[in-house]
Amino acid sequence: MSIEILPIASPRETRKAMWRLLAQRPGRLTLTILVLLAASCCGLAAPAILGMMVNIAATGGDVLSLLWLAVSLLVAGGLGALLGILGQNLLARICEEALAGLREDVFAAAVRKPLAQLEKAGIGDVVARVSGDVEAVSEAISRVLPAFTSAAFTIAVTLFGLGVIDWRFAVAVLVAAPLQVITLRWFLKRTAPIYRTVRITEANRTEQIIETVHGSASVVALGLAERHADLVAAASRENIGHSLRGVGYLTRFYNRLNLAELIGLSAVLLVGFWLHAEGAVTIGAATAAALYFYRLFDPIGLVLGQFDELQKAAAGLGRMFGLTQSAGPAAPPDRTKPDGTAPEKDAGIVLDDVSFAYPGQRPALNGVSLTIKPGERVAIVGTSGAGKTTLAKVIMGLEQPQRGTALVGGLNSATAHPAELHQRIAMVSQEVHVFSGTLAEDLRLAKPNASPAELQQVLHTVGATWSETLDDGLETPVGAGGHQLTPEQAQQVALARLLLKDPPIAVLDEATAEAGTGSATMLDQAAEAALAGRTSVVIAHRLSQAASADTVVVMEHGRLVESGPHQELLAHGGRYATLWEAWNSSLSRG
Repeated sequence: MSIEILPIASPRETRKAMWRLLAQRPGRLTLTILVLLAASCCGLAAPAILGMMVNIAATGGDVLSLLWLAVSLLVAGGLGALLGILGQNLLARICEEALAGLREDVFAAAVRKPLAQLEKAGIGDVVARVSGDVEAVSEAISRVLPAFTSAAFTIAVTLFGLGVIDWRFAVAVLVAAPLQVITLRWFLKRTAPIYRTVRITEANRTEQIIETVHGSASVVALGLAERHADLVAAASRENIGHSLRGVGYLTRFYNRLNLAELIGLSAVLLVGFWLHAEGAVTIGAATAAALYFYRLFDPIGLVLGQFDELQKAAAGLGRMFGLTQSAGPAAPPDRTKPDGTAPEKDAGIVLDDVSFAYPGQRPALNGVSLTIKPGERVAIVGTSGAGKTTLAKVIMGLEQPQRGTALVGGLNSATAHPAELHQRIAMVSQEVHVFSGTLAEDLRLAKPNASPAELQQVLHTVGATWSETLDDGLETPVGAGGHQLTPEQAQQVALARLLLKDPPIAVLDEATAEAGTGSATMLDQAAEAALAGRTSVVIAHRLSQAASADTVVVMEHGRLVESGPHQELLAHGGRYATLWEAWNSSLSRG
Protein backbone atom coordinates (compact mmCIF):
# COMPACT_ATOMS: atom_id res chain seq x y z
CA MET A 1 0.00 0.00 0.00
CA SER A 2 1.45 3.40 -0.99
CA ILE A 3 1.89 6.01 1.74
CA GLU A 4 -0.47 8.98 1.57
CA ILE A 5 0.77 11.95 3.59
CA LEU A 6 -1.80 13.52 5.89
CA PRO A 7 -2.91 17.08 5.00
CA ILE A 8 -0.47 19.99 5.49
CA ALA A 9 -1.75 23.55 5.89
CA SER A 10 -0.46 26.20 3.49
CA PRO A 11 1.74 29.04 4.87
CA ARG A 12 -1.21 31.43 4.67
CA GLU A 13 -3.52 29.02 6.49
CA THR A 14 -0.82 28.45 9.11
CA ARG A 15 -0.41 32.19 9.78
CA LYS A 16 -4.15 32.70 10.09
CA ALA A 17 -4.56 29.70 12.40
CA MET A 18 -1.65 30.81 14.61
CA TRP A 19 -3.06 34.32 14.93
CA ARG A 20 -6.47 32.90 15.91
CA LEU A 21 -4.74 30.80 18.54
CA LEU A 22 -2.87 33.76 20.06
CA ALA A 23 -5.87 36.09 19.78
CA GLN A 24 -7.73 33.92 22.29
CA ARG A 25 -5.73 35.82 24.97
CA PRO A 26 -6.11 39.46 23.78
CA GLY A 27 -5.54 41.16 27.16
CA ARG A 28 -2.33 39.35 27.99
CA LEU A 29 -1.10 39.69 24.41
CA THR A 30 -1.62 43.49 24.52
CA LEU A 31 0.20 43.73 27.87
CA THR A 32 3.10 41.71 26.47
CA ILE A 33 3.41 43.99 23.43
CA LEU A 34 3.42 47.10 25.65
CA VAL A 35 6.12 45.66 27.93
CA LEU A 36 8.33 44.71 24.98
CA LEU A 37 7.82 48.15 23.43
CA ALA A 38 8.80 49.84 26.73
CA ALA A 39 11.93 47.67 26.92
CA SER A 40 12.92 48.75 23.41
CA CYS A 41 12.41 52.41 24.30
CA CYS A 42 14.67 52.01 27.33
CA GLY A 43 17.30 50.51 25.05
CA LEU A 44 16.94 53.49 22.72
CA ALA A 45 18.08 55.80 25.53
CA ALA A 46 21.60 54.37 25.72
CA PRO A 47 23.03 55.69 22.40
CA ALA A 48 21.31 59.05 22.97
CA ILE A 49 22.86 59.41 26.43
CA LEU A 50 26.29 58.39 25.13
CA GLY A 51 26.00 61.03 22.39
CA MET A 52 25.19 63.67 25.01
CA MET A 53 28.23 62.57 27.02
CA VAL A 54 30.44 62.93 23.92
CA ASN A 55 29.13 66.48 23.37
CA ILE A 56 29.86 67.41 27.00
CA ALA A 57 33.35 65.99 26.76
CA ALA A 58 33.98 67.74 23.43
CA THR A 59 32.82 71.13 24.74
CA GLY A 60 34.51 70.82 28.15
CA GLY A 61 31.25 70.53 30.16
CA ASP A 62 31.12 69.88 33.92
CA VAL A 63 31.84 66.47 35.41
CA LEU A 64 28.61 66.42 37.44
CA SER A 65 26.55 66.36 34.26
CA LEU A 66 28.59 63.44 33.03
CA LEU A 67 27.98 61.65 36.33
CA TRP A 68 24.21 62.11 36.12
CA LEU A 69 24.21 60.91 32.52
CA ALA A 70 26.19 57.84 33.55
CA VAL A 71 23.63 57.06 36.26
CA SER A 72 20.82 57.56 33.75
CA LEU A 73 22.61 55.18 31.39
CA LEU A 74 22.77 52.48 34.08
CA VAL A 75 19.10 52.97 35.05
CA ALA A 76 17.92 52.85 31.43
CA GLY A 77 20.02 49.75 30.74
CA GLY A 78 18.86 47.94 33.88
CA LEU A 79 15.19 48.83 33.37
CA GLY A 80 15.36 47.85 29.71
CA ALA A 81 16.87 44.47 30.59
CA LEU A 82 14.23 43.77 33.26
CA LEU A 83 11.36 44.76 30.96
CA GLY A 84 12.87 42.72 28.14
CA ILE A 85 13.08 39.61 30.31
CA LEU A 86 9.53 40.16 31.59
CA GLY A 87 8.16 40.66 28.07
CA GLN A 88 9.91 37.59 26.69
CA ASN A 89 8.63 35.46 29.57
CA LEU A 90 5.08 36.74 29.08
CA LEU A 91 5.21 36.01 25.37
CA ALA A 92 6.71 32.55 25.91
CA ARG A 93 4.00 31.75 28.47
CA ILE A 94 1.20 32.81 26.09
CA CYS A 95 2.68 30.80 23.24
CA GLU A 96 3.40 27.71 25.34
CA GLU A 97 -0.21 27.68 26.60
CA ALA A 98 -1.43 28.02 23.02
CA LEU A 99 0.92 25.20 21.95
CA ALA A 100 -0.33 22.95 24.77
CA GLY A 101 -3.88 23.41 23.53
CA LEU A 102 -2.78 22.84 19.94
CA ARG A 103 -0.97 19.63 20.92
CA GLU A 104 -4.19 18.30 22.46
CA ASP A 105 -6.15 19.37 19.36
CA VAL A 106 -3.67 17.56 17.10
CA PHE A 107 -3.94 14.35 19.09
CA ALA A 108 -7.75 14.60 19.18
CA ALA A 109 -7.79 15.24 15.42
CA ALA A 110 -5.57 12.21 14.84
CA VAL A 111 -7.87 9.85 16.74
CA ARG A 112 -10.89 11.26 14.85
CA LYS A 113 -9.28 10.45 11.51
CA PRO A 114 -10.61 7.42 9.62
CA LEU A 115 -8.53 4.37 10.46
CA ALA A 116 -7.89 3.67 6.79
CA GLN A 117 -6.41 7.14 6.28
CA LEU A 118 -4.09 6.73 9.28
CA GLU A 119 -3.00 3.32 8.02
CA LYS A 120 -2.17 4.77 4.60
CA ALA A 121 -0.26 7.67 6.16
CA GLY A 122 1.68 5.42 8.52
CA ILE A 123 1.99 5.70 12.28
CA GLY A 124 5.31 7.53 11.87
CA ASP A 125 3.59 10.57 10.32
CA VAL A 126 1.17 10.89 13.25
CA VAL A 127 3.90 10.33 15.84
CA ALA A 128 6.11 12.93 14.16
CA ARG A 129 3.31 15.50 14.23
CA VAL A 130 2.62 15.12 17.94
CA SER A 131 6.28 14.79 18.93
CA GLY A 132 8.94 16.08 16.50
CA ASP A 133 6.79 18.87 15.05
CA VAL A 134 5.64 19.93 18.51
CA GLU A 135 9.26 19.94 19.69
CA ALA A 136 10.32 22.19 16.79
CA VAL A 137 7.48 24.62 17.49
CA SER A 138 8.11 24.53 21.25
CA GLU A 139 11.78 25.38 20.67
CA ALA A 140 10.78 28.35 18.51
CA ILE A 141 8.20 29.53 21.02
CA SER A 142 10.35 29.23 24.13
CA ARG A 143 13.62 30.54 22.68
CA VAL A 144 13.27 32.09 19.23
CA LEU A 145 9.95 33.91 19.13
CA PRO A 146 10.45 36.07 22.28
CA ALA A 147 13.94 37.10 21.14
CA PHE A 148 12.67 37.66 17.59
CA THR A 149 9.82 39.87 18.81
CA SER A 150 12.10 41.93 21.09
CA ALA A 151 14.57 42.37 18.26
CA ALA A 152 11.82 43.49 15.87
CA PHE A 153 10.65 46.14 18.35
CA THR A 154 14.25 47.26 18.88
CA ILE A 155 14.78 47.70 15.15
CA ALA A 156 11.58 49.74 14.74
CA VAL A 157 12.29 52.01 17.72
CA THR A 158 15.96 52.50 16.75
CA LEU A 159 15.05 53.52 13.20
CA PHE A 160 12.65 56.04 14.72
CA GLY A 161 15.47 57.35 16.93
CA LEU A 162 17.77 57.76 13.94
CA GLY A 163 15.07 59.72 12.16
CA VAL A 164 14.72 62.05 15.17
CA ILE A 165 18.47 62.87 15.08
CA ASP A 166 18.34 63.50 11.32
CA TRP A 167 16.23 61.84 8.69
CA ARG A 168 19.29 61.35 6.50
CA PHE A 169 20.74 58.89 9.02
CA ALA A 170 17.64 56.74 8.64
CA VAL A 171 18.06 56.86 4.87
CA ALA A 172 21.71 55.82 5.24
CA VAL A 173 20.70 52.81 7.31
CA LEU A 174 18.23 51.78 4.63
CA VAL A 175 21.08 51.51 2.09
CA ALA A 176 21.73 48.03 3.50
CA ALA A 177 18.04 47.07 3.35
CA PRO A 178 17.86 46.01 -0.33
CA LEU A 179 20.70 43.50 0.11
CA GLN A 180 19.10 42.22 3.35
CA VAL A 181 15.68 41.85 1.72
CA ILE A 182 17.09 40.14 -1.37
CA THR A 183 19.17 37.82 0.83
CA LEU A 184 16.15 36.94 2.98
CA ARG A 185 13.91 36.26 -0.02
CA TRP A 186 16.65 34.11 -1.58
CA PHE A 187 17.02 32.16 1.65
CA LEU A 188 13.30 31.64 2.31
CA LYS A 189 12.53 30.59 -1.25
CA ARG A 190 15.15 27.84 -1.15
CA THR A 191 14.83 26.62 2.43
CA ALA A 192 11.04 26.52 2.91
CA PRO A 193 10.60 23.38 0.77
CA ILE A 194 13.75 21.88 2.30
CA TYR A 195 12.39 22.20 5.85
CA ARG A 196 9.03 20.76 4.82
CA THR A 197 10.89 17.81 3.29
CA VAL A 198 13.00 17.43 6.45
CA ARG A 199 9.83 17.08 8.55
CA ILE A 200 8.46 14.48 6.12
CA THR A 201 11.69 12.47 6.04
CA GLU A 202 11.81 12.55 9.85
CA ALA A 203 8.32 11.04 9.86
CA ASN A 204 9.48 8.36 7.40
CA ARG A 205 12.44 7.53 9.62
CA THR A 206 10.17 7.33 12.67
CA GLU A 207 7.84 5.02 10.75
CA GLN A 208 10.74 2.72 9.85
CA ILE A 209 12.03 2.61 13.43
CA ILE A 210 8.56 1.89 14.88
CA GLU A 211 7.94 -0.84 12.32
CA THR A 212 11.29 -2.46 13.12
CA VAL A 213 10.73 -2.32 16.89
CA HIS A 214 7.16 -3.64 16.68
CA GLY A 215 8.27 -6.49 14.46
CA SER A 216 11.50 -7.18 16.36
CA ALA A 217 10.61 -10.80 17.05
CA SER A 218 10.10 -11.54 13.35
CA VAL A 219 13.13 -9.47 12.39
CA VAL A 220 15.38 -11.53 14.69
CA ALA A 221 13.75 -14.85 13.84
CA LEU A 222 14.18 -14.34 10.10
CA GLY A 223 17.67 -12.89 10.38
CA LEU A 224 16.57 -9.52 8.98
CA ALA A 225 18.29 -7.34 11.58
CA GLU A 226 20.97 -6.11 9.17
CA ARG A 227 18.39 -5.43 6.46
CA HIS A 228 16.22 -3.33 8.81
CA ALA A 229 19.28 -1.52 10.18
CA ASP A 230 20.11 -0.59 6.58
CA LEU A 231 16.55 0.67 6.03
CA VAL A 232 16.73 2.87 9.14
CA ALA A 233 20.18 4.10 8.09
CA ALA A 234 18.91 4.91 4.59
CA ALA A 235 15.98 6.89 6.02
CA SER A 236 18.41 8.73 8.33
CA ARG A 237 20.79 9.52 5.48
CA GLU A 238 17.96 10.95 3.42
CA ASN A 239 16.90 13.16 6.34
CA ILE A 240 20.50 14.26 7.06
CA GLY A 241 21.08 15.04 3.39
CA HIS A 242 18.16 17.49 3.29
CA SER A 243 19.24 19.00 6.63
CA LEU A 244 22.78 19.59 5.33
CA ARG A 245 21.39 21.37 2.28
CA GLY A 246 19.62 23.72 4.67
CA VAL A 247 22.85 24.29 6.63
CA GLY A 248 24.68 25.18 3.41
CA TYR A 249 22.11 27.82 2.55
CA LEU A 250 22.24 29.14 6.12
CA THR A 251 26.02 29.67 5.96
CA ARG A 252 25.75 31.63 2.71
CA PHE A 253 22.85 33.58 4.19
CA TYR A 254 24.94 34.85 7.14
CA ASN A 255 27.85 35.77 4.87
CA ARG A 256 25.59 38.04 2.84
CA LEU A 257 24.13 39.60 6.01
CA ASN A 258 27.65 40.51 7.19
CA LEU A 259 28.25 42.27 3.90
CA ALA A 260 25.00 44.22 4.33
CA GLU A 261 26.09 45.33 7.82
CA LEU A 262 29.40 46.62 6.44
CA ILE A 263 27.59 48.60 3.73
CA GLY A 264 25.12 50.08 6.22
CA LEU A 265 27.72 51.13 8.81
CA SER A 266 29.90 52.71 6.12
CA ALA A 267 26.90 54.70 4.88
CA VAL A 268 26.05 55.98 8.39
CA LEU A 269 29.66 57.04 9.09
CA LEU A 270 29.90 58.85 5.75
CA VAL A 271 26.58 60.67 6.32
CA GLY A 272 27.68 61.59 9.87
CA PHE A 273 30.98 63.00 8.61
CA TRP A 274 29.18 65.00 5.92
CA LEU A 275 26.47 66.37 8.26
CA HIS A 276 28.99 67.33 10.93
CA ALA A 277 31.16 69.04 8.35
CA GLU A 278 28.09 70.99 7.22
CA GLY A 279 27.28 71.89 10.80
CA ALA A 280 23.93 70.11 10.64
CA VAL A 281 24.66 67.80 13.59
CA THR A 282 27.05 67.74 16.51
CA ILE A 283 29.78 65.16 16.86
CA GLY A 284 27.75 63.67 19.72
CA ALA A 285 24.72 63.26 17.48
CA ALA A 286 26.86 61.61 14.78
CA THR A 287 28.32 59.33 17.44
CA ALA A 288 24.81 58.45 18.67
CA ALA A 289 23.71 57.66 15.11
CA ALA A 290 26.70 55.34 14.57
CA LEU A 291 26.00 53.65 17.91
CA TYR A 292 22.32 53.28 16.98
CA PHE A 293 23.23 51.45 13.81
CA TYR A 294 25.91 49.39 15.56
CA ARG A 295 23.24 48.53 18.11
CA LEU A 296 21.12 47.22 15.22
CA PHE A 297 23.71 44.58 14.24
CA ASP A 298 22.54 42.03 16.76
CA PRO A 299 18.75 42.52 16.43
CA ILE A 300 18.85 42.67 12.63
CA GLY A 301 21.08 39.59 12.54
CA LEU A 302 18.77 37.86 15.03
CA VAL A 303 15.59 38.75 13.14
CA LEU A 304 16.98 37.64 9.80
CA GLY A 305 18.94 34.72 11.21
CA GLN A 306 16.06 33.36 13.27
CA PHE A 307 13.96 33.07 10.14
CA ASP A 308 15.79 29.76 9.85
CA GLU A 309 14.29 28.48 13.12
CA LEU A 310 10.94 30.10 12.37
CA GLN A 311 10.88 28.32 9.01
CA LYS A 312 11.33 25.00 10.80
CA ALA A 313 8.59 25.90 13.28
CA ALA A 314 6.31 27.04 10.46
CA ALA A 315 6.82 23.69 8.73
CA GLY A 316 5.85 21.91 11.95
CA LEU A 317 2.87 24.20 12.53
CA GLY A 318 1.68 23.62 8.96
CA ARG A 319 1.66 19.87 9.57
CA MET A 320 -0.11 20.29 12.92
CA PHE A 321 -2.75 22.72 11.65
CA GLY A 322 -3.20 20.58 8.53
CA LEU A 323 -4.27 17.72 10.76
CA THR A 324 -6.64 19.79 12.92
CA GLN A 325 -8.28 21.62 10.01
CA SER A 326 -9.07 18.40 8.15
CA ALA A 327 -10.41 16.42 11.11
CA GLY A 328 -13.97 17.73 11.01
CA PRO A 329 -16.05 18.69 14.05
CA ALA A 330 -14.73 17.61 17.42
CA ALA A 331 -17.96 16.26 18.84
CA PRO A 332 -21.50 15.40 17.76
CA PRO A 333 -24.43 17.54 18.83
CA ASP A 334 -25.85 16.89 22.27
CA ARG A 335 -28.93 14.71 21.84
CA THR A 336 -29.65 14.10 25.52
CA LYS A 337 -33.33 14.07 26.44
CA PRO A 338 -34.71 16.75 28.80
CA ASP A 339 -34.87 14.17 31.59
CA GLY A 340 -31.13 13.52 31.23
CA THR A 341 -31.42 10.07 29.62
CA ALA A 342 -29.92 9.10 26.29
CA PRO A 343 -32.24 8.87 23.28
CA GLU A 344 -33.28 5.44 22.09
CA LYS A 345 -31.09 4.22 19.29
CA ASP A 346 -32.12 2.21 16.27
CA ALA A 347 -30.31 -1.11 16.46
CA GLY A 348 -30.72 -2.27 12.86
CA ILE A 349 -28.21 -2.48 9.99
CA VAL A 350 -29.13 -1.99 6.33
CA LEU A 351 -26.57 -2.40 3.55
CA ASP A 352 -27.80 -1.39 0.11
CA ASP A 353 -25.73 -2.33 -2.96
CA VAL A 354 -22.43 -1.65 -1.13
CA SER A 355 -19.23 -1.89 -3.16
CA PHE A 356 -15.68 -1.15 -2.09
CA ALA A 357 -12.20 -1.76 -3.53
CA TYR A 358 -8.75 -1.06 -2.15
CA PRO A 359 -6.49 0.94 -4.51
CA GLY A 360 -5.15 -1.20 -7.33
CA GLN A 361 -7.06 -4.32 -6.24
CA ARG A 362 -10.19 -6.13 -7.30
CA PRO A 363 -13.39 -5.22 -5.41
CA ALA A 364 -13.37 -6.46 -1.82
CA LEU A 365 -17.15 -5.88 -1.72
CA ASN A 366 -19.30 -6.09 -4.83
CA GLY A 367 -22.96 -5.09 -4.67
CA VAL A 368 -23.55 -6.32 -1.09
CA SER A 369 -27.11 -5.87 0.20
CA LEU A 370 -28.01 -7.10 3.67
CA THR A 371 -30.61 -6.25 6.30
CA ILE A 372 -30.01 -7.15 9.96
CA LYS A 373 -32.97 -6.65 12.27
CA PRO A 374 -32.60 -5.22 15.79
CA GLY A 375 -31.49 -7.95 18.19
CA GLU A 376 -30.55 -10.36 15.39
CA ARG A 377 -27.21 -12.16 15.39
CA VAL A 378 -25.62 -12.66 11.97
CA ALA A 379 -22.50 -14.70 11.33
CA ILE A 380 -20.40 -13.84 8.27
CA VAL A 381 -18.39 -16.79 6.96
CA GLY A 382 -16.20 -17.44 3.95
CA THR A 383 -12.67 -18.25 2.93
CA SER A 384 -9.76 -15.85 3.46
CA GLY A 385 -10.09 -12.85 1.16
CA ALA A 386 -13.84 -13.22 0.74
CA GLY A 387 -14.41 -9.65 2.03
CA LYS A 388 -15.56 -10.40 5.59
CA THR A 389 -13.27 -7.95 7.40
CA THR A 390 -13.87 -5.25 4.78
CA LEU A 391 -17.61 -5.65 5.37
CA ALA A 392 -17.03 -5.17 9.11
CA LYS A 393 -14.98 -2.02 8.43
CA VAL A 394 -17.73 -0.54 6.26
CA ILE A 395 -20.33 -1.24 8.94
CA MET A 396 -18.07 0.43 11.53
CA GLY A 397 -17.51 3.46 9.29
CA LEU A 398 -13.78 2.71 9.04
CA GLU A 399 -14.09 2.43 5.27
CA GLN A 400 -16.56 4.32 3.10
CA PRO A 401 -18.53 2.55 0.37
CA GLN A 402 -17.58 3.64 -3.12
CA ARG A 403 -21.10 2.74 -4.18
CA GLY A 404 -24.27 2.15 -2.18
CA THR A 405 -25.05 3.04 1.43
CA ALA A 406 -24.57 1.48 4.85
CA LEU A 407 -27.12 2.51 7.50
CA VAL A 408 -26.07 1.55 11.02
CA GLY A 409 -28.42 2.37 13.86
CA GLY A 410 -30.24 4.75 11.55
CA LEU A 411 -27.03 6.61 10.64
CA ASN A 412 -25.15 6.59 7.36
CA SER A 413 -21.80 5.12 8.40
CA ALA A 414 -19.96 7.08 5.69
CA THR A 415 -21.24 10.53 6.69
CA ALA A 416 -22.17 10.27 10.38
CA HIS A 417 -19.87 11.83 12.96
CA PRO A 418 -17.64 9.02 14.27
CA ALA A 419 -18.42 9.80 17.91
CA GLU A 420 -22.16 9.62 17.29
CA LEU A 421 -21.85 6.47 15.19
CA HIS A 422 -19.77 4.76 17.86
CA GLN A 423 -22.40 5.47 20.47
CA ARG A 424 -24.46 2.94 18.55
CA ILE A 425 -21.83 0.38 17.57
CA ALA A 426 -18.57 -1.07 18.86
CA MET A 427 -16.17 -3.66 17.54
CA VAL A 428 -13.86 -6.24 19.08
CA SER A 429 -11.25 -7.38 16.59
CA GLN A 430 -8.77 -10.20 16.46
CA GLU A 431 -5.93 -7.83 17.40
CA VAL A 432 -6.65 -6.57 20.90
CA HIS A 433 -4.51 -3.90 22.56
CA VAL A 434 -4.01 -3.85 26.30
CA PHE A 435 -3.34 -0.26 27.34
CA SER A 436 -0.65 0.60 29.87
CA GLY A 437 -2.06 1.31 33.32
CA THR A 438 -4.06 -0.59 35.88
CA LEU A 439 -6.65 -3.15 34.88
CA ALA A 440 -9.34 -0.82 36.20
CA GLU A 441 -8.05 2.08 34.06
CA ASP A 442 -7.99 -0.16 31.00
CA LEU A 443 -11.62 -1.15 31.54
CA ARG A 444 -12.75 2.40 32.33
CA LEU A 445 -11.70 3.51 28.87
CA ALA A 446 -15.15 2.24 27.87
CA LYS A 447 -16.96 3.80 30.85
CA PRO A 448 -14.91 6.33 32.84
CA ASN A 449 -17.31 6.48 35.79
CA ALA A 450 -17.70 2.71 36.22
CA SER A 451 -17.57 1.61 39.86
CA PRO A 452 -15.30 -1.22 41.07
CA ALA A 453 -18.42 -3.38 41.47
CA GLU A 454 -19.34 -2.82 37.82
CA LEU A 455 -15.82 -3.70 36.71
CA GLN A 456 -15.86 -6.92 38.70
CA GLN A 457 -19.31 -7.76 37.35
CA VAL A 458 -18.34 -7.45 33.68
CA LEU A 459 -15.16 -9.46 34.27
CA HIS A 460 -17.24 -12.17 35.94
CA THR A 461 -19.72 -12.12 33.03
CA VAL A 462 -16.98 -12.84 30.48
CA GLY A 463 -15.45 -15.52 32.71
CA ALA A 464 -12.29 -13.58 33.61
CA THR A 465 -11.92 -15.25 37.01
CA TRP A 466 -8.14 -14.87 36.75
CA SER A 467 -8.59 -11.19 37.66
CA GLU A 468 -9.50 -12.24 41.20
CA THR A 469 -6.09 -13.88 41.68
CA LEU A 470 -4.03 -10.80 40.74
CA ASP A 471 -1.92 -9.47 43.61
CA ASP A 472 -3.47 -5.99 43.49
CA GLY A 473 -6.79 -6.97 41.94
CA LEU A 474 -8.22 -4.27 39.69
CA GLU A 475 -5.30 -1.99 40.56
CA THR A 476 -2.75 -4.38 39.05
CA PRO A 477 -0.71 -2.67 36.30
CA VAL A 478 -1.19 -4.33 32.89
CA GLY A 479 0.13 -3.66 29.40
CA ALA A 480 3.69 -2.55 28.68
CA GLY A 481 5.78 -2.81 31.85
CA GLY A 482 2.95 -4.41 33.81
CA HIS A 483 1.38 -7.84 34.26
CA GLN A 484 1.37 -9.51 30.85
CA LEU A 485 -2.04 -10.88 29.89
CA THR A 486 -2.34 -13.94 27.69
CA PRO A 487 -4.08 -13.46 24.30
CA GLU A 488 -7.20 -15.13 25.75
CA GLN A 489 -7.18 -12.85 28.82
CA ALA A 490 -6.71 -9.79 26.59
CA GLN A 491 -9.78 -10.84 24.57
CA GLN A 492 -11.78 -11.18 27.77
CA VAL A 493 -10.77 -7.65 28.77
CA ALA A 494 -11.88 -6.41 25.34
CA LEU A 495 -15.23 -8.15 25.69
CA ALA A 496 -15.59 -6.71 29.20
CA ARG A 497 -15.02 -3.23 27.74
CA LEU A 498 -17.78 -3.97 25.23
CA LEU A 499 -20.14 -4.78 28.10
CA LEU A 500 -19.24 -1.54 29.88
CA LYS A 501 -19.76 0.54 26.72
CA ASP A 502 -23.07 -1.27 26.20
CA PRO A 503 -23.76 -0.31 22.55
CA PRO A 504 -26.95 -1.60 20.89
CA ILE A 505 -24.87 -3.03 18.00
CA ALA A 506 -21.65 -5.03 18.24
CA VAL A 507 -19.23 -6.42 15.66
CA LEU A 508 -16.83 -9.27 16.44
CA ASP A 509 -14.18 -9.52 13.74
CA GLU A 510 -12.69 -12.98 14.34
CA ALA A 511 -12.32 -11.86 17.95
CA THR A 512 -11.64 -15.39 19.22
CA ALA A 513 -9.71 -16.68 16.21
CA GLU A 514 -6.38 -16.93 18.02
CA ALA A 515 -7.74 -19.02 20.89
CA GLY A 516 -6.30 -22.50 21.24
CA THR A 517 -8.52 -25.54 21.46
CA GLY A 518 -8.63 -25.36 25.24
CA SER A 519 -9.59 -21.68 25.28
CA ALA A 520 -12.00 -21.67 22.33
CA THR A 521 -15.02 -22.76 24.32
CA MET A 522 -14.24 -20.30 27.10
CA LEU A 523 -13.97 -17.37 24.69
CA ASP A 524 -17.06 -18.44 22.76
CA GLN A 525 -18.99 -18.37 26.03
CA ALA A 526 -17.52 -14.95 26.86
CA ALA A 527 -18.57 -13.67 23.43
CA GLU A 528 -22.09 -15.11 23.90
CA ALA A 529 -22.39 -13.22 27.19
CA ALA A 530 -21.08 -9.98 25.70
CA LEU A 531 -23.44 -10.14 22.70
CA ALA A 532 -26.57 -11.06 24.61
CA GLY A 533 -29.44 -8.70 23.79
CA ARG A 534 -27.56 -6.84 21.04
CA THR A 535 -27.71 -6.71 17.31
CA SER A 536 -24.46 -8.41 16.39
CA VAL A 537 -22.31 -9.20 13.40
CA VAL A 538 -19.83 -12.01 13.98
CA ILE A 539 -17.01 -12.53 11.49
CA ALA A 540 -16.68 -16.23 12.20
CA HIS A 541 -13.31 -17.94 12.08
CA ARG A 542 -14.68 -21.14 13.62
CA LEU A 543 -17.96 -22.34 12.15
CA SER A 544 -19.15 -23.36 15.61
CA GLN A 545 -19.78 -19.63 16.10
CA ALA A 546 -21.97 -19.59 13.00
CA ALA A 547 -24.05 -22.50 14.21
CA SER A 548 -25.40 -20.44 17.12
CA ALA A 549 -26.27 -17.39 15.00
CA ASP A 550 -29.79 -16.50 13.88
CA THR A 551 -28.61 -16.06 10.31
CA VAL A 552 -25.49 -17.22 8.49
CA VAL A 553 -24.23 -15.20 5.53
CA VAL A 554 -21.68 -16.78 3.21
CA MET A 555 -19.33 -14.48 1.28
CA GLU A 556 -17.22 -15.30 -1.74
CA HIS A 557 -15.13 -12.86 -3.80
CA GLY A 558 -16.82 -9.87 -2.20
CA ARG A 559 -20.38 -11.09 -2.82
CA LEU A 560 -23.07 -12.65 -0.64
CA VAL A 561 -23.66 -16.08 -2.11
CA GLU A 562 -25.85 -17.68 0.59
CA SER A 563 -27.91 -16.53 3.54
CA GLY A 564 -30.15 -18.29 6.04
CA PRO A 565 -30.30 -20.23 9.32
CA HIS A 566 -27.58 -22.81 9.98
CA GLN A 567 -29.80 -25.89 9.58
CA GLU A 568 -31.46 -24.62 6.40
CA LEU A 569 -28.11 -23.94 4.74
CA LEU A 570 -26.86 -27.41 5.68
CA ALA A 571 -30.01 -28.96 4.21
CA HIS A 572 -29.59 -26.88 1.08
CA GLY A 573 -26.22 -28.50 0.40
CA GLY A 574 -24.59 -25.39 -1.03
CA ARG A 575 -21.42 -23.50 -0.30
CA TYR A 576 -22.01 -23.34 3.47
CA ALA A 577 -22.58 -27.07 3.68
CA THR A 578 -19.23 -27.59 1.94
CA LEU A 579 -17.48 -25.25 4.40
CA TRP A 580 -19.16 -27.02 7.33
CA GLU A 581 -18.05 -30.43 6.13
CA ALA A 582 -14.48 -29.20 5.66
CA TRP A 583 -14.55 -27.65 9.13
CA ASN A 584 -15.72 -30.87 10.78
CA SER A 585 -13.16 -32.89 8.85
CA SER A 586 -10.36 -30.65 10.10
CA LEU A 587 -11.59 -31.14 13.67
CA SER A 588 -11.60 -34.90 13.21
CA ARG A 589 -8.05 -34.88 11.88
CA GLY A 590 -6.99 -32.62 14.75
